[in-house]
Amino acid sequence: MFFIEPEIMDRKVGVVGMGSFGAALSMLLSCNTDVLMYSRNSEKVNNFNQTRFFKNVTFSENVVATDSLEEIAEKCDLIFIVIPSANLRKLMKKFGPMLNPSKIIIHGIKGLDLESLDLDNIDIEKFNKKNVRSMSKVILEESSIVRVGALSGPNLAKEILAGQPTATVIASEFEEVIKIGQEKLSGEKFYVFGSNDIKSAEFAGVFKNIIALGSGILAGKGMGKNMQAMLITRGLREMIIFGKFLGAKRRAFLGTAGIGDLIATATSELSRNFSFGKRLGQGESMEEILNTMDEVVEGVRTLQIAMLLVKKYSLQTPITYIMYKIVFDNYDIDKAISYLMRYPYADDVDFI
Repeated sequence: MFFIEPEIMDRKVGVVGMGSFGAALSMLLSCNTDVLMYSRNSEKVNNFNQTRFFKNVTFSENVVATDSLEEIAEKCDLIFIVIPSANLRKLMKKFGPMLNPSKIIIHGIKGLDLESLDLDNIDIEKFNKKNVRSMSKVILEESSIVRVGALSGPNLAKEILAGQPTATVIASEFEEVIKIGQEKLSGEKFYVFGSNDIKSAEFAGVFKNIIALGSGILAGKGMGKNMQAMLITRGLREMIIFGKFLGAKRRAFLGTAGIGDLIATATSELSRNFSFGKRLGQGESMEEILNTMDEVVEGVRTLQIAMLLVKKYSLQTPITYIMYKIVFDNYDIDKAISYLMRYPYADDVDFI
């Protein structure tokens, strides 16, 4: 049995983050409830409230933007957070003290946290897998919040904003989080599955971005679907290796939050991670690409953290290893493809 407080169902829903996915969630939520959308950018907030036009979509009157976290905390009991993973802990240190334990937070962030460690200056000898935090863990550590959920699945924001149908997963240990998330988000073109395995859903959504980078590189090199299919299949194996190592279960990786999200992200031009990889495959440098993309490419940061795990614990993840070499060490892509083609896998399917 579970219970949802009536006031949570009746009050505005908060969305922290005005990127493409924040906008997509706000549009979906607006079909069922009033929405308060946060950005620290006052100019963006004012422009939205004046024009109601954002990300090529005209929003309904029940979506209002604010640059005040205090207003979100005061007026919203259900809050979705969709910001870059590198910014979450800093946000929660500010936002957390404003929140009481009765609030519900559902995040849609596909990234990892390293406590207070500096990702660019880590002593590998002192690094430990316990330093790696999921986004829900960060929220719990930096606030008095008890009920947390994670949103994961094939959710390409531009497709959602264009009104195309899809499904997602809300994962939480609390049934009421899943229930209220389903009631607030579900619509004719958006179906919401539920899962009680939040850790697995989060890690599935995180590690698929590395494979999306690689799939984009293949596309940039003019490779066909045969190579892409092989990369995605072997990439799923590596996602499961990382997930199991960090305490996740294999089952979630074979569902909507895992292979479903992987296929969408690793095959679509609308995926930032795929697009980054494609441009890299076409010869642009990492710096050129990142400086000209309007939103964060989470797979790049995830690749750095994953490589720390590979180095520290000698994980057998050749795609991740060679992807790191390409992105950060300018390793020749043709040599990388040859390396992966010849890597001595013992079995075709060895992760079930």
